[in-house]
Amino acid sequence: MVQELLIALVAVLSGGLLYAMAAARVVKQYERGVVLRLGRLHDAVRSPGFTMIVPGIDRLRKVNMQIVTMPVPAQDGITRDNVTVRVDAVIYFKVVDPASAVIQVEDYRFAVSQMAQTSLRSIIGKSDLDDLLSNREKLNQGLELMIDSPSVGWGVQIDRVEIKDVSLPETMKRSMARQAEADRERRARVINADAELQASKKLAQAAQQMSTQPAALQLRLLQTVVAVAAEKNSTLVLPFPVELLRFLERAQQGPQPPVAAGQPQDTPHEQPDSGRPAGSSAVDPPAPAVPLVEPSVTEQTFTDQPLPDAPLGGPDPEADGVPEFDPERPSDQPRRTSFTRH
Repeated sequence: MVQELLIALVAVLSGGLLYAMAAARVVKQYERGVVLRLGRLHDAVRSPGFTMIVPGIDRLRKVNMQIVTMPVPAQDGITRDNVTVRVDAVIYFKVVDPASAVIQVEDYRFAVSQMAQTSLRSIIGKSDLDDLLSNREKLNQGLELMIDSPSVGWGVQIDRVEIKDVSLPETMKRSMARQAEADRERRARVINADAELQASKKLAQAAQQMSTQPAALQLRLLQTVVAVAAEKNSTLVLPFPVELLRFLERAQQGPQPPVAAGQPQDTPHEQPDSGRPAGSSAVDPPAPAVPLVEPSVTEQTFTDQPLPDAPLGGPDPEADGVPEFDPERPSDQPRRTSFTRH
């Protein structure tokens, strides 16, 4: 009898041990347990630690509550300015409602991955190339909102979305390199022009200052000569000042002869006028221009008759009342000569 009781007790203990082993579950600190009893969601979500379920009736689903880092595969797309690009990203999310993550969606990881890929393609089509390259913060925020909106019902919270890399075609890279080079050259030319403008203003001020002292210009010329002469492989061409050339010209002509009183003084650069009367000064105003031909003579008709064989001399000028040319005649009296044409 006692032996039978011992056997029954051992059997019960063995069965209890087997039941405990089948019903015992351990939930880790970063996990939460969702119990489905006979296919229905149990109200309480199992907290971390040791827990028991009914073997064969309950099924425990453990949900990871850590932040998941999921890379988004590179997506090919065409930007709004018709540039083909290849963009990949990375998404950070976590589960905030374990029951919804188990009940509302079949596989929340796969769902978030597909949503991230489609949202990334949509962002590429709505953005320009410059925004993809320089304004990524705004694009990251827009991509995060696009993914987070449907994932709220899945019990998933999107923490952050980052565009990782933007791959461009080789032709576009070369075009952008040429554009950057042209922009650098433009800025260099603008800076050079600005420097020339400032230098011209300073040179104008220096020229205005040197104009008050002619010797300063000569000193500046000598300083330039010294600066150029420092180079041994240069040929120096030194211009002579105009004042020095005039001085040499006067020294070559020699002293001027004395001029008697009452006679006009001739300068080396001025020739005496043959029609000026004697005793007139060199500073007298010039005589008015006198026409050599009468206006009435110029208005004559031409014929096709041949010229006569007689010499063209005409009658004696004294007989016609025309005075001869007299060099001693004052220039204020006009000289008139009549011409005839047959």
